[in-house]
Amino acid sequence: MSTTKFSTVLLAAAIVSGTLTGCKDDSPDEQQIIGGDEREFVTLTASIPDAAGTAGNGGTRAYAITHEQAIDPGFSLNIYQNENGFPLRSARTARVQGSEDGTELYNIQYTGEDGGVFNKYLVKGAIDFQDTGQELDLSDMIGTSPRWTKAAEGIGIGVHLTGSTTQYKGEAPNYVYEYTRGEVRVAIIDLENPKVPNSTKFDFPFPAELEAQGYSVGRIDVPVLNKDQSKIFIGCNVSKVDPTKFTINASGVPVWTNDNANRTIGTVTLVVDYPSLGNPRLITSTVAKTNNHSYRTMTQYVGDDGHIYQAATGQWVGHQILRISSATNDYDNSYEFNLNTALGETSTRIQAWRYIKDGIGIVLYDKGAGTGGYVALVDLNAKTASKISNDYESTLDFSQYQNIAVSGDYVYVPLTPPGEAGKLYVINWKTKAVVKGATLAGQTGSFYLGTY
Repeated sequence: MSTTKFSTVLLAAAIVSGTLTGCKDDSPDEQQIIGGDEREFVTLTASIPDAAGTAGNGGTRAYAITHEQAIDPGFSLNIYQNENGFPLRSARTARVQGSEDGTELYNIQYTGEDGGVFNKYLVKGAIDFQDTGQELDLSDMIGTSPRWTKAAEGIGIGVHLTGSTTQYKGEAPNYVYEYTRGEVRVAIIDLENPKVPNSTKFDFPFPAELEAQGYSVGRIDVPVLNKDQSKIFIGCNVSKVDPTKFTINASGVPVWTNDNANRTIGTVTLVVDYPSLGNPRLITSTVAKTNNHSYRTMTQYVGDDGHIYQAATGQWVGHQILRISSATNDYDNSYEFNLNTALGETSTRIQAWRYIKDGIGIVLYDKGAGTGGYVALVDLNAKTASKISNDYESTLDFSQYQNIAVSGDYVYVPLTPPGEAGKLYVINWKTKAVVKGATLAGQTGSFYLGTY
C-alpha cells in the first residue's frame, strides 16, 4: 500500500445562515405545514441533455428557494431557462453534495477536460451561487468520472477502482483462469478548507480463494464514516464468472462466462481505517446478496443509535436495508428491513433513500424497470412503511436521483417525470402531512435530480 499526503493553498470563505418563519398552506386536502428554522434555502438541481439530445448528459443546473416558496403551489420555476438555472461546472451530470444547513454545495466535475476537479459554492438564493475558487484537481487520485460522497459533515471521501484486469495462464484452447483484480484508490477531502489530507491506493483485498472461484469487484462507491469517525465503509459491486467456462473474442482473448446466478457470498463492504486509510478489510452480510454500490445517490447513513443503515441496492435491484453495528463495525446479521414486507409488495426496488431521524427514513422506489416511481416513509425500528401517494407515480424515473434535503420536520422531494412538469412535494416526516408545493417546469431530455 502507498500513501501520500497533500496540502493546498486556501481561500477564505464566509458562510451565511438564516431562519425561516411559519407559513400555512390552505389547500383543503392538505394539512398545515409550518416552516422550520434549520436553513434559509433549499437548492434544487436538474439535469439537461447534451447537444445530441441525450438525456442527462448536458450538465446540471441549480436554483435555491425558500421554504415559503417550496410550499407555495403558485410559485413556478423553470430551472432550464438561463435566468433561472445556475450551471454547475461539469461536462455531464455533476456529482453534487451539500452541507447539512444548505449553505454550501460541493461539486466534483464528471468527465470532460475538467473531470475530477473539485469546486465549492456558497448558496445565496435563487441563481446566486458564489464559487469560492477553492479548486482541487483529484483526477490523478479518483479519476475523471469520480465516485464520491459527503461521508460526514465537512468530510468528503472519493473512491475509485481502476485497472481491473483478468489474469490467466496457458495457451489456447487450454486457458486457466487465475483472478480478476483492480486497484482501489481513496482520497479524503476537507470540505471546509478544501484540501486532500490523505490518499491511498491498494489492490482490492478479496481473499485468494474467492478470486479463484471467479469473484471480483468492478466498482466501489458511496463511502460513509462511522459515528466515531474511525472507519470508512465503501459499497462494492461484486460479480462472478465461471472460471471453467470461456469463449474466445475477436481479438483471440478468452472471455469468461458470467456466473452471477451462482453467487453464494453476501453483500460486501470494504472497510478502511480513518484517517490513516490503512488496514483494508471486507465485511460480508449473511442477510442479503444484493450489491450496495448504489448508482447516483448516497445509500449509507449513520443513525441516531450509531449504527450504519445501508441499502443493499444497485441501479436495478434491491429492497433491503441492512445494519452495520456501531459496536463491532461489522454486519449485524440479526437485523433486516425489507421494503417488500413493510409495504406488502413483492417487487419493490430502492432507487434512493435518506435517513432522517429517530429511525425514520424516506425511500424512493419502483417496482421494476419502467414501472414508475413511488415514495414511502419507513420506520427502521418498527420495520414498517407508509406509502406517500403522488400524482406522477406511473411516469417517474428515480434512477438518476442524487439527494433528498431534510430540514427540521420537513423533507423536500421534487417529483418530475422525465421531460415533463411536476411538483416539489414537501413532506412532514413526523405527521406525514404533504404539500404539493412549487410547480416545476419540464423540458425534453431533462429531469430534477434532487434537493440540498
